[in-house]
Amino acid sequence: MNYGVFQEYYSDKWTLQGSQELTGIIGTTSNGVMYLSMPFLFALFTKRWARRRQTAALCGAALTSISFLLSSFSTHVWHLVATQGVMAALGCALIYSPITLSLGEWFNNRNRAVAYGVVLSCKNIVGSACPFLLRNLLDHYGFRTTLRIWTAIAAGTSIPAIFLISTHPSSISSNVHQIPKIPWHFLKHRTFYIYSVAIILQSSGYGIPQTYLNTYAHEVTLLSQSSATILLTLFNIPGIIASSFFGYLSDNKHFPLSATTVTSISAVSSALSAFLLWGLASQGSMTLLVLFSITFGFFAGGYSATWGGVINELEIEAAQRNEAIDTGMLYGLLNGARGIGYVSGGLAGVPLLRAGSSSALGSFGYGTTYGPLIIFTGLSSVFGGWGLLWKWKQLLHLM
Repeated sequence: MNYGVFQEYYSDKWTLQGSQELTGIIGTTSNGVMYLSMPFLFALFTKRWARRRQTAALCGAALTSISFLLSSFSTHVWHLVATQGVMAALGCALIYSPITLSLGEWFNNRNRAVAYGVVLSCKNIVGSACPFLLRNLLDHYGFRTTLRIWTAIAAGTSIPAIFLISTHPSSISSNVHQIPKIPWHFLKHRTFYIYSVAIILQSSGYGIPQTYLNTYAHEVTLLSQSSATILLTLFNIPGIIASSFFGYLSDNKHFPLSATTVTSISAVSSALSAFLLWGLASQGSMTLLVLFSITFGFFAGGYSATWGGVINELEIEAAQRNEAIDTGMLYGLLNGARGIGYVSGGLAGVPLLRAGSSSALGSFGYGTTYGPLIIFTGLSSVFGGWGLLWKWKQLLHLM
């Protein structure tokens, strides 16, 4: 979530061998690898290896710490891609997957979305506090020492926290030879694919501002490094509230909203933010970028908290068809869809940046090198709510 700070630092103080442009894919590659690995990890730890969840999470913490430490010795850009972009992501996935499975089992379908939302809010708390810490460390000590300090922070916070999480008794079978198989009936139904495609499209654009907003603010709008860091912080702060808010919208019984309605609110609002605020930001226009960071960070940042409502809807469909469903495995597959989106967005970002005009065509963001990235972010965001086209009858009924 804070890779944009490193991206800006690498752009200003390049000392490594290899193409500097490749640093633009590290953040999205990290997110992509982490989320793409989750379907496999969720499948392993949902039942068969449920007893080993805590051990796996500790191994993940060790791998993450070792990856950041190795990253501090990088001399070529591909070293950063391998350590920060791949190894650390796999370690984080090993922590997140078993812990999230246990979380989903401790909460039923009436408050599962809120629980997921609260956890995602904690992620945004870290994302809001760390940009200034990392910026200060990078300015004073450089990226090598900063990564070593971050290694200590990652190990010192994750390892003790893992021991606080216990596996739900229902997942631990007393007979390892009678472990229930994962039901895959939901793969036969259209609803799962509608939401999966929506998640892929939304995620492909969500990682773009996290990676390029800092450099855009510094290079195009000519803001100082401290101002650019503030933008990344403002991008993450709204997610603290948004994750819980969208989780509540998905679970609330007073004004029930379908999962497609909630995801569309997030998708359309974040798209409008990209088109009207980031796209119209001109040189020295910090106000519009601040508004963009806050609004996009709120609506796009809360998108993943709507998945609890998606799972509830698929669970209801399964009950109507008298089919079994493993909600933990389902959540892992939705994370996998997000990983596909992150990787796609990261791969698209570099050529889109090259396609942008090297000379200003106007006073707005659309006329800069980042113009194609802005348009891509807005379009991918709005298509994140495309499930509404499939569920329009249900929406009209609710209205």
